Amino acid sequence: MTLSPELASWLDTHAEALDSGRNAPSDLLGTLARAGLFRVGVPSAHGGSGGTTTDAVLAIAATAAHSQTAGFVFWAQRVFIEYLLQSPNQALAARWLPTLLDGTFAGATGLSNAMKYLGGIEALQTQLVPAPAGWTANGVVPWATNLIPGNFAVAVAADDAGTGRPGVYAIPHDAPGVSRSEDLDLVGLRGSSTASLRFTDATLARDYLLHDDAHDYLPRVRPAFLGMQCGMSIGLAQRCIAGARERAEAGRSVLGDELDALAVTLDEQTRLLGEGIEAGTFVTAPRALFSLRIGLVDSATAAAQLEVQARGGAGYMNGRDGGLARRWREASFLPIVTPSLVQLRTALAEASQRKAA
Repeated sequence: MTLSPELASWLDTHAEALDSGRNAPSDLLGTLARAGLFRVGVPSAHGGSGGTTTDAVLAIAATAAHSQTAGFVFWAQRVFIEYLLQSPNQALAARWLPTLLDGTFAGATGLSNAMKYLGGIEALQTQLVPAPAGWTANGVVPWATNLIPGNFAVAVAADDAGTGRPGVYAIPHDAPGVSRSEDLDLVGLRGSSTASLRFTDATLARDYLLHDDAHDYLPRVRPAFLGMQCGMSIGLAQRCIAGARERAEAGRSVLGDELDALAVTLDEQTRLLGEGIEAGTFVTAPRALFSLRIGLVDSATAAAQLEVQARGGAGYMNGRDGGLARRWREASFLPIVTPSLVQLRTALAEASQRKAA
């Protein structure tokens, strides 16, 4: 997928500001929405433009190629939309989807903790107790992106003391007892409205239940969660490969074979990702998805390293690096996006040990 020339130019113009947070445009969400990006892969019956989840992955990749901050925000918004599409709570979907699709309301995914919980990596960090009109919530979301102050909802998995099993909930910003921190002091991606949340006896109405069984719901949404996350790696790898090719003619043609091989690998990884998402195989075979996510981050990191070599000394000079310093920071972020590569590799190693046993 390619972006319109107008949007591509806008993202290129503002990429550094979105990354540094200095003079960052305030309407990133609205700009992406006006381009119709949040509607990609959403059925027309729900206000979307149709297509598949893979189309959404490629749209995120096309965006992240220009700005990883924009790709990160796009991922959060689009994954939250996916949560509603796959929730039995269609009344909530009907209420929120129009504003999510047009970018006037922000969706944040606080399910990183839940995905680690599903893999046996950590316990859930939010607990609910029954209340007359719903639940009372206590817990934290250490960090989530797209938390536009005063205008967001966040998806959270929580233990329900009433049922004894975890469910998944959408918590709006204005629920009593919800508090948002200041934006986190990140190295980059500072225009992404990334902050932490705390729930202190927060009042949550039953209207905001996405699914009452996290063990059933999370495996079904995980392919979209991780698959769309992979779009960030795909986009950065593509941009770095293109940047390296631009400079390869300047006495650095020796890099051509490596760039060609990496491009072939990236294309194959992208193909396998799309096939697995569309066939539904990642629902029951998540380890294949984990391996692809690891491989795509490795490809993005390798592509950034090749661009460093292709640009030479100019790539280390302010004003002459062509955005390479920002892309290098973006590449360093990809391995730590939850679930991090260390967590995924740990999960794969433990699965291998269980199989061997």
